[in-house]
Amino acid sequence: MLHRKLGEISIDRIVETDSADFNAREFFPRTTAEEWEPHLSWLSRKGLHAESGNLNFVMQSFLVRTRRHTIVVDTCVGDHKPRARPFWNMTSSGAYLRRLTEAGVRPEQVDYVMCTHMHTDHVGWNTRLENGRWVPTFPNARYVMSGKELAYWQELHKTTPQNQIADSVQPIVDAGKALLVKNDHALDDEVWLESSPGHTPDHVSVRLASRGAQAVITGDLIHSPVQCAEYDWVARPDSHPDLARKTRKAFLERCSETNMLVCATHFPSPSFGHVVADGKAFRFVYEGE
Repeated sequence: MLHRKLGEISIDRIVETDSADFNAREFFPRTTAEEWEPHLSWLSRKGLHAESGNLNFVMQSFLVRTRRHTIVVDTCVGDHKPRARPFWNMTSSGAYLRRLTEAGVRPEQVDYVMCTHMHTDHVGWNTRLENGRWVPTFPNARYVMSGKELAYWQELHKTTPQNQIADSVQPIVDAGKALLVKNDHALDDEVWLESSPGHTPDHVSVRLASRGAQAVITGDLIHSPVQCAEYDWVARPDSHPDLARKTRKAFLERCSETNMLVCATHFPSPSFGHVVADGKAFRFVYEGE
């Protein structure tokens, strides 16, 4: 499933890659083999590669079209960019922009790009390489960024250079395209940011509402369906683990008590689903199951 309607809002998954292969124990470094054992059978259907046993993460954007705006939420890894992970380094397929066009939108038609945070796999297509320069991929868009999140990364970049800041964030700021906001900023009554800190200092999720229906685009407040069952499991990239746990548990509780559509940024296809209570924990029910 690549397309979903939410009231009068249209949501499309723009998939860059669907087979990013992460070692499960390295990604959740505080876990043991014994802790994984109860989850292996059901995760093998949604979340783990059958052969390697590694986590399967989708790299994708959500294209949101409302009555007023065309919006891209997060922009994946990008092409032609030096990255530490071999399967992200200097990619050049162009698949992402082709899939955006296939969904019926050209880059110049996008009004807003909304950044949940500034990790490598969420800002890459903010820019593209043109005549040796990084220029905004979406030339007519405002890039909505938490001012607090940007300040954190800019300060870190001074002492520990961050490739994604240099090639995918700072060029947006320099081009005057960044719209720096607080973590509760609303475009209107259909699209707004919701604070979900812990993964990064001012991580946000994106909330959607139309005709009584509600949805949330998670960003990285949760990475894998296993964290519904084990919401205390800390992902290696979480900068503030205790806060990330608290945020994740509150998110799962809230979603399980409503009919909130969850657009889970890194969950395997179809990525759309709902959180339901399961004893003292939760589980993720994919749409179509």
